[in-house]
Amino acid sequence: MTIELTPSGLLRSRAELINTGSDPYRVDDLVLAYPVPPRAREVLDLAGRWSKERTPQRRPLVVGTHLREGRKGRTGFEAATVLHVGTPGFGFGEGEIWAVHTAWSGNHTHYAERTFTGEQVIGGGELLLPDEGLLDSGERYLSPWLYGSYGIGMDDIARRFHRFLRSRAEHPGSDRPVTLNVWEAVYFDHDPAKLIRLAELAADIGVERFVLDDGWFSTRRNDTSGLGDWTVADAVWPNGLHPLVDCVRNLGMQFGLWFEPEMVNIDSEVARAHPEWIMAAGDVLPINVRRQQVINLGIPECYAHVRDAMLAILDEYEISYIKWDHNRDLIEAADRRTGKAGVHAQTRATYRLMEELRAAHPGLEIESCSSGGGRVDLGVLGHTDRVWVSDNNDPLDRQQINRWTTQLIPPELMGTHIASAQSHTTGRSHELAFRAGTAVFGHLGIEWDITSTTTSERAELAEWIAFYKSHRNLLLNGDLVRVDQPDPTLLVHGVVASDRSEAIFAHVVLGQSDVAPYGRVLLPGLDRDRRYRIAPVLIGKTPRNMRLPGWWELAKSSCGHVMTGGALGHAGIELPLLAPEQVVLYRIDSVPK
Repeated sequence: MTIELTPSGLLRSRAELINTGSDPYRVDDLVLAYPVPPRAREVLDLAGRWSKERTPQRRPLVVGTHLREGRKGRTGFEAATVLHVGTPGFGFGEGEIWAVHTAWSGNHTHYAERTFTGEQVIGGGELLLPDEGLLDSGERYLSPWLYGSYGIGMDDIARRFHRFLRSRAEHPGSDRPVTLNVWEAVYFDHDPAKLIRLAELAADIGVERFVLDDGWFSTRRNDTSGLGDWTVADAVWPNGLHPLVDCVRNLGMQFGLWFEPEMVNIDSEVARAHPEWIMAAGDVLPINVRRQQVINLGIPECYAHVRDAMLAILDEYEISYIKWDHNRDLIEAADRRTGKAGVHAQTRATYRLMEELRAAHPGLEIESCSSGGGRVDLGVLGHTDRVWVSDNNDPLDRQQINRWTTQLIPPELMGTHIASAQSHTTGRSHELAFRAGTAVFGHLGIEWDITSTTTSERAELAEWIAFYKSHRNLLLNGDLVRVDQPDPTLLVHGVVASDRSEAIFAHVVLGQSDVAPYGRVLLPGLDRDRRYRIAPVLIGKTPRNMRLPGWWELAKSSCGHVMTGGALGHAGIELPLLAPEQVVLYRIDSVPK
């Protein structure tokens, strides 16, 4: 048993079990737990679905067990993510809270339990399928890390996770490159001329990384075939990917490429040659999801084939970044040759494959994508540098999805893209200011066919990118602040520099409020004795139908609007009235005495 207290204040533990006997020994379950005091009587964890990941839910902690299980072979959209137990009514800034996270990307559990005598624990671990924990003599089972966090308010809980991740030697810096991913621009229609034009326009507005998504390989002109055959499609790219890669590199951008190494189409060369590599409990395959099956990386020959095919691509092209996708649950996830469950071995093999690729290509970054945000956990983040938060880029939904994803991970690990005016997922339309003002609180990117944009749209987009670049050290390195609000239509959140010298806050209106105006809104987290100048950030069009408070005129003057950190945190400021689905950002800078 290993128990550590990290410098960030997280408690973590894991257990190792060794079969010292001569006969096989079966580990059915090895779950760890931490005690919590009886005054913690309310549970908050997360749930969700595809395109609506990480939705909070609350309930009282009563006698019995609050159990959250993930049985689909990946972390899952509906995962608890972080399970909190706290004093009733706890929020972002107040209330004692104890929380746990299971750092594992396969089947797993989180739970909170209260006995009839009042004892309480919270815990979690790997959920082992039958015989996955069968140990021969001398074999060992090592559990995943269970992380525990204590704090006053959920922001305190989150910041402990953030500080832990940021303390890692391999953690990416705050100078994260602005990324353009081509998926919503072209889908499977890989026309080299259009992609090169996309790259040229992207570089012109300040993009720093260009990512070619699904459809570049084999017979993959749609999602029915070719998955698993990691060779460049000659029919589309007769000269290989070199023309596009060379163009992107010559424009000063990094090049990234999409893979889905754990999956396969039945209509593929690898599936025809090795049907035994497809995960299944018997002769009948599991139901198709997105017309694909799971390829069994737990089989050494299969693992070597996938690894070598990926290394061949990485060796030939100058690739800085992999978008690593995973588009289906592992149902009937077994070794087809033996019928034995294979989720544990698949998860371990995936981690190992990621590390082998990074060892062979130092500096390679990997994004964890799983039908969007289906694999967000500290297990996979031990081997990757970013998570794709959701396939849903609608900023109205992303405000909530991003807000709760940061309960575990800091903004710099969270892919947040500006998409087209009309969302490809929800069909809603939003102005660029709302889309961009949402996306800058994360690792900024673009998911938009910018060849179809106007000159003025690209100019505004370039201005947002310039704002992000000039402030990304703060946006991606500051302390998270989320302000508790009684009105569910209003969100206020931001980041504050660790030395409290500056901050950026967002004022977001999600819908029509029952009460208007909002009155004064607190902006906490600053040094109470320092003086700060507050000014709105207005890029592009002014938000429609905005009614301004009196201090805005003062903010435009040479002296600006100045308040102490104590006044901002305890008295607050009056915000403008905004129409629904609008955001305004505020720069807050300390003023010398």
